Amino acid sequence: MTGPASTSGSPPAEEVEGPRDFVRYAFFHLRPEWRRLPRGEREDGKQELVRVLDHPPDGVLARTYSLMGLKAAAEMLVWSVGSELGPLQEFHSRLFGTPLGGYLDTPYSYLGMARRSEYLGEHAHGGEGSDVQRRPFDMPYLFVYPFVKKREWYALPFEERRRIMGEHFRIGHKYPRVRIHTGYSFGIDDAEFILSFESESPAEFLDLVNDLRPTEASRYTALETPIFTCVLTPARRMIDLAEGLL
Repeated sequence: MTGPASTSGSPPAEEVEGPRDFVRYAFFHLRPEWRRLPRGEREDGKQELVRVLDHPPDGVLARTYSLMGLKAAAEMLVWSVGSELGPLQEFHSRLFGTPLGGYLDTPYSYLGMARRSEYLGEHAHGGEGSDVQRRPFDMPYLFVYPFVKKREWYALPFEERRRIMGEHFRIGHKYPRVRIHTGYSFGIDDAEFILSFESESPAEFLDLVNDLRPTEASRYTALETPIFTCVLTPARRMIDLAEGLL
């Protein structure tokens, strides 16, 4: 699979002015008890949850995705981005405070923070890894997974890691329509990174991952699962699909 390299044991990244974005990926499972409630009660609950999803607090960006039929134990994803943790907490508190929120489980949740990649060096030109913001491109598909490197990676000299990552970047540049969002999770969540990739086509992302399999960098991968395939979906449609309504 594909993933960035850690900052551990490396020269400090170039300082960039402005707050760093946090990224949160919250995967939700709708309990079957909700589907057995009267339709009118469910309709009121859905409308309230949709209002919260469509109007996040100031400073928070949110996108909704459906995983219905694509992953066990989760039918919905809420991807939220913000420069402060407080508004992100408020947003998710509002979600759980709705009537439908009482029927939501969170089987998977990932938190990361943006930073500039030290491996870009002087060749950074404004793309992913060169700034401290994470903004959705609103492509149809999003692929999400946590990522952990083997400990042996951190024992390599920095210049050796940069050389290895050069091959990694060159292959990634062959797929300019696949856009990566790297969240650094060291010290703030269980994994080292949380990665997501937006794409117009699942096949294009599959081909990228296939090309990265034999690279030298892939030898140092310790964890890259679970993997989630998510379809960009308006909030109301996302909930309808989770209910089994076509």
